[in-house]
Formats: sequence, structure tokens, C-alpha cells
Amino acid sequence: MARTYRLSPARRALNALVRTGLRVGVGPPRTWLLTVVGRRTGKRYTTPVTLVERDGQQYLVAPYGEVAWVRNARAAGEVELARGRRRETLGLEPLPAGESGAILRAYAQEVAVTRPFFDARPTDPPEAFAAEADRHPAFRLRSLAM
Repeated sequence: MARTYRLSPARRALNALVRTGLRVGVGPPRTWLLTVVGRRTGKRYTTPVTLVERDGQQYLVAPYGEVAWVRNARAAGEVELARGRRRETLGLEPLPAGESGAILRAYAQEVAVTRPFFDARPTDPPEAFAAEADRHPAFRLRSLAM
């Protein structure tokens, strides 16, 4: 049975540390600061996220489920990613369950700390992760520049 995510004091402290590093451009690979506008408050909220890169595409995964940033990102239709001086506003395209299985599996393989939040194991086939797609939203990121 997968664990339920709780934002503990230890996790808050770790997020603050990672956030500080990412603001100056230092942090784990493929980890960025995600900023979304609150759907009710209009305030900007920032949290560290790790992207999956496959076949020249970037994917955003919600390993802890339908958390606040996911609901805000869905409502806005876009997110801002930042790392050091680099900033980019990107659009979101929700992945259907059939497509998200491979992305969720790659995420679980690459980001070990999130594995307890999945029922499927990293060695399971993508279909096992696709069965969990309703609990772990995944999005394809796309450029908004024309």
C-alpha cells in the first residue's frame, strides 16, 4: 500500500534548503523551482520539483498526488520553472493514463525518495504505473513561445 504524503516539518526544512540552492542555480539534476499562481488567492506559490526528460520532451510528475500545486497548475494552464537566473513559463498538457505509465515509471526509477508513494515498484512494467495514473498526475511541458 502506497504511503500518503504529509508535509512534515523535516520536509519543509528540506524544501527550504533545496529552494535556496535552486535560487542560486545549485541543486539536484533536473530539479527546478515550480511557481504557480493560486487559483483562489492569486498569490504565487513555489515548490521544488524534479522533471523527467524523455525523447526531447520534459514532463512534470505529481508523485504525491493531487496536491495544491497540481490544482493551481491545472487552473492556470501554465507554470513557471526557475533555476538560478534561468526562468521559463511553460504550458501544461495532461497526459492520459496510457501515456503516463512510462513517465511515472521513469520518475520512480530516477527519484528514489518518492517510491513509497507508488504501489508499483520501479521494476514493474509501465502498465502497472498506468493503473496509478489517476493518483499521480503527469503533464507534458510545452513552450508558450510562438
